[in-house]
Amino acid sequence: MTTKLSPAQMAWRAAQDIADGAYVNLGIGFPEMVARFQPPGREAIFHTENGILGFGEAPAPGSEDWDLINAGKKAVTIKPGTAFFHHADSFAMVRGGHLDVAILGAYEVAETGDLANWSTGPRGVPAVGGAMDLVHGARRVAVITDHVTKDGKPKLVERCSLPLTGVGCVTRIYSSLAVIDIAEGHFVLRDKLPSLSLEELQALTGARLHLDGPVADLIVPEV
Repeated sequence: MTTKLSPAQMAWRAAQDIADGAYVNLGIGFPEMVARFQPPGREAIFHTENGILGFGEAPAPGSEDWDLINAGKKAVTIKPGTAFFHHADSFAMVRGGHLDVAILGAYEVAETGDLANWSTGPRGVPAVGGAMDLVHGARRVAVITDHVTKDGKPKLVERCSLPLTGVGCVTRIYSSLAVIDIAEGHFVLRDKLPSLSLEELQALTGARLHLDGPVADLIVPEV
């Protein structure tokens, strides 16, 4: 298979689209890395469902305070202005539309914007968790995901086969091969790896890729 972006590189690319001062929730897994890559001159305010707003980057190994963790049980640091609050208040922020962006992982994304990110069968994650609230509470929902599964099947599909987290909620996908918007029920290709032809990318995608202008080269640093 063509060389693909690493999880950190996907997170770097997603970070470039976050506006200065945006309130952002990062899902468990690949999305958590986004906090490492804020562009110079911009500062996002990160929110986590377990009740922290405005936390800092991960601490150095060995200096963790395990009373300070995000929803993925990863250690975080605090900064001047960091706020702590009840779990219920955290979800009130989500449901009240106070988050600008939620960036989540995915098992499948449909061309209609439907998202499945919580179950892969009997041994999968047993419940949807806070993602169900995030996909309908945040003003914009983006996904970071490998373009295909470990056995090479498309994760970007016409219709999801797994239980849904939300319907028509995703607007942009940062995959290991491309950046794709979802507009009017279609995948719209924005960026792709320069080493990958449109035909090769289409063969790895489970629904038609649409074009509405030039496709940029997806070039990211070694991070």
